Amino acid sequence: MSVDSPQRVRDAVRFGHEVLPGVSRTFAISIRFLPGMLGRSVLTAYLLCRIADTIEDDGTASPARKQELLDAFVRCLGDRDAAEAFPALAHDIAGDAAHVALLRHTDLVGVLLRSLSTASRDRVVHWVTEMARGMRKFVGLYPEGIRIQTVAEYREYCYYVAGTVGCMLTELWPLHAPSVGPAEFARLWPKCQQFGEALQTVNILKDIAHDAEEENAIYIPAATLAEHGSGHATLLAESHRDRNQAAVADFVRLAWADLDEALEYLLLVPRRALAIRAFCVLPLLFAYATLRDLTASREMLRAGGAVKISRREVRSLTVVGLASLASDRALRALVARVRERAFTPFALSST
Repeated sequence: MSVDSPQRVRDAVRFGHEVLPGVSRTFAISIRFLPGMLGRSVLTAYLLCRIADTIEDDGTASPARKQELLDAFVRCLGDRDAAEAFPALAHDIAGDAAHVALLRHTDLVGVLLRSLSTASRDRVVHWVTEMARGMRKFVGLYPEGIRIQTVAEYREYCYYVAGTVGCMLTELWPLHAPSVGPAEFARLWPKCQQFGEALQTVNILKDIAHDAEEENAIYIPAATLAEHGSGHATLLAESHRDRNQAAVADFVRLAWADLDEALEYLLLVPRRALAIRAFCVLPLLFAYATLRDLTASREMLRAGGAVKISRREVRSLTVVGLASLASDRALRALVARVRERAFTPFALSST
């Protein structure tokens, strides 16, 4: 594999950290806790996943064009020349400005990938390839826009776009954290897929209206909606809001169960691996808070609607979540509190 100059590697690292907050504020906070080459490995993996996601989400590209670019993107993972040429090849991809800016610098993300150890690079390439091929499959299945039909199909889709991330992270931990040995890995592995999928399901629930309106994608299964007298065509219709709310409630119950499995994953991370716990805890706490608000809201079923936790709660969860990392009991208590009501500085003094 060709060697990039030290200056180009530094430029790539700088770009990765500069572009990240625009792509995901939560991830930009969490990754700061991962040291050295573990942090770089996870940063690289995340940016690659978001490039694939940007291709999949483009509402203007044809299915054939998306499949062509996803195939080309997979080639970038093992071919320097392909990575260097990819920004020009994907010049027509549109979407969120930060995501498109990232895609326009796929060559620099390729530099990051090549700077990783062979073992880390191998795991990143394996799982990003799995994700991209799954996206390619669903783009082909639904050329008019993704319309998930059953819960089983939703699970398959969620595995490709998020379960793979949980698997990839879990395979990276023992490569960089001595406290995650074979025994710890064996306990983490059965739950790692659900760790990724739980966070994805909460994101899908909060973005129902956005995905339907902006990305022409509906992930609530047609079968689930049909059980309550609705369908994809009436997902955002005011006349069907009660029925759609009942269908979404079924999915909310699924999300609670998945989040509880994700919490068990976090607690299986050795307390000595505090950096990994810190990386995992914030998105998990934010997901619990978001799902709590989703349970009592209909905003995600209104055109233009959205559900977001307050900045005050984000700050509170960040401070207390990080302070609780070394205690499984404290983390369980914090999650139990967050499930019930908004977690703010005032709430902290009212115990």
